[in-house]
Amino acid sequence: MSGARRAVFIDRDGTISEEVGYVNHVSRYRVFPFAAEAVRALNSAGWLAILVTNQAGVARGYFDEALVGEVHKALTDELERGGARLDAIYYCPHHPTVGEPPYKLDCDCRKPRPGLIHRAAADFHLDLARCWMVGDRYGDTELARNAGLRSAFVLTGYGRGELEHQSRAWRHRPDLVAENLLEAVREIVKSSDE
Repeated sequence: MSGARRAVFIDRDGTISEEVGYVNHVSRYRVFPFAAEAVRALNSAGWLAILVTNQAGVARGYFDEALVGEVHKALTDELERGGARLDAIYYCPHHPTVGEPPYKLDCDCRKPRPGLIHRAAADFHLDLARCWMVGDRYGDTELARNAGLRSAFVLTGYGRGELEHQSRAWRHRPDLVAENLLEAVREIVKSSDE
């Protein structure tokens, strides 16, 4: 795709912010101290920075969809204070077996299905073969594979535990393993310059 753009898709909880389980109040949400520097590096290098996250707490009735918006505003405000910006945020509020319609839904947007990535690709004219997914769960690696992206697995959040205790059962390996989002971004930007 000539002229198509490239993006780094970033998981939320455990990757750009602390993993605390279901964030059922904005006061529980904490952005990692290195997050703004990581996103700023993408902004400076000409990569789109796009957040993709499952938020099935909505379907489960733990919080309403408005809270997801409050949390994402807290995230974007924190990043802006650090001179960084996300180009878009896509989230899935659904669960295939829990909750009530319209949230009880076997959708294409719940990671590791690629619906959120495909929506972003259409919205931003992305060349998915040049894009990356960064996350702290094996499901993020599977999402990357399902969408035709390269994958970076970070050791924050659930990452270290999943790598040490579950990776023997993984069907696919990530393209990159990094300590955190900042290290992953540095490697991605560096490899694209080579």
